[in-house]
Amino acid sequence: MPDDPDRRQSTIKDVAERAGVSLSTVSRVVAGNYPVAQATRTRVQRAIEELNYVANTHARALGGGATRTVGFIVNDVRGPAFAEAVHGVEQEAARLGHICLVATTDGDPARELAAIRLMREQRAAAVFLIGGATDSAAYRARMADIARSLDAAGSRLVLCGRPPLGDGIPATAVEYDNEGGAYALTGFLVGRGHRRILYVGGDLTFTTTAGRVAGFRRAMADFGLPVDEGLFELGAQFTRAAGYERVSARLRGGRDFTAVFAETDVVAAGAMAAVFDAGLGVPEDVSVVGYDDIPLATDLRPALTTVRVPYEELGRAAVRAALERPAGRPEPHQMLGTHVIIRQSAGRPASA
Repeated sequence: MPDDPDRRQSTIKDVAERAGVSLSTVSRVVAGNYPVAQATRTRVQRAIEELNYVANTHARALGGGATRTVGFIVNDVRGPAFAEAVHGVEQEAARLGHICLVATTDGDPARELAAIRLMREQRAAAVFLIGGATDSAAYRARMADIARSLDAAGSRLVLCGRPPLGDGIPATAVEYDNEGGAYALTGFLVGRGHRRILYVGGDLTFTTTAGRVAGFRRAMADFGLPVDEGLFELGAQFTRAAGYERVSARLRGGRDFTAVFAETDVVAAGAMAAVFDAGLGVPEDVSVVGYDDIPLATDLRPALTTVRVPYEELGRAAVRAALERPAGRPEPHQMLGTHVIIRQSAGRPASA
């Protein structure tokens, strides 16, 4: 009986032959992040649909092979910044023929541990923990145990957006330069003439906050400026409401700052609203900057000056580090760069 691709599991080679293109072109269309001529893309997509290629790839993954699934765990998939990282993980995993198991934790370590155990039982090739973490000796001990357990099962723990665990721990870390981005953004504000900058962020035990505060402090020191400890509003949640409440409270006590460094763009949105509701202008009276460069940053008026974090590439790089590493020689740590995006929300200071 003739070999009928519609009655067996289609391969990328089948798609390439039907579309009349190379294997690499099919991979680029599936990945969706490489330039491919529209006519070529249409032919490949038609071949994928006709051959049911994606559905068959997923069916193979569900067959239980240790290399066919990956898992990712995040506090909340609705978070706009790490939703991009999740997208990057999913897209790159699909390109390599894997499907994703998804779990959310709402920041609960017990739920995180339960999800990791479930993914280990499902023989996931790698488990990705996406987003920062509350750093402590207990956290590091727990992660080290998890990493060793996954390694023994032929899997890999991948920390995506948080620091590495240290030498000798079988885990891969792919993070971005929190400290460098904060340093550059603080330097930008100082260069505009700001000396009294209100910092609104999370808890210092949280790895994201620790990195960004370190960059802020280092920049102030390098410019020879004193750091007023009274200008730190730490412990806030990364929400618009937290940004609004913290900045509103400060403004009710009198404006003793000329700029707000908000630890995320979402917090910055709340800070801007608080400035407006106090009868002040941005940036005429108070400059506001954020961090992440999520789509919200360009929707705000004035548009938000912020730090661009390559979240999608963070997810893709994490998958490549876990699934394409040379056997026995995993890349233990990667650091992606960040940079300042200058828009209209930060100007020269008005008198405080």
